[in-house]
Amino acid sequence: MAGRFWILLAVISLVALWWYLETNPLDQTALPTDPGAAITVARLPAEGQETLALIRRGGPYPYPQDDRVFANRERLLPGHRHGYWHEFTVRTPGEDDRGPRRLVVGSGGEVFYTDDHYASFRRVVDAEVTP
Repeated sequence: MAGRFWILLAVISLVALWWYLETNPLDQTALPTDPGAAITVARLPAEGQETLALIRRGGPYPYPQDDRVFANRERLLPGHRHGYWHEFTVRTPGEDDRGPRRLVVGSGGEVFYTDDHYASFRRVVDAEVTP
């Protein structure tokens, strides 16, 4: 009987921790702060600049997955409510599918670029987009 109590307590604790982290994301609003993590529009690949121009025009986008909510499951971007981030495909020459490159745009207008399918991000410092 005591064993069941401890298992139940552990499950309740894990659920409470999950709920807390979902409703109180880690404060990452300053990330990334490393200047090496930043990039300018001019340093984006040409396809990234094209995608940014499409975002500023409001589309149309070449992939049905574009302008969908990015959940930030990796928690590498600043923590915000679900629905704050949207992702857009940056074409990768030679790829048969969408490839690994994306621009992720926040409701506040900030833009991040990844070329390794969300393993890392660089802030595009001069690319704010009007939401």
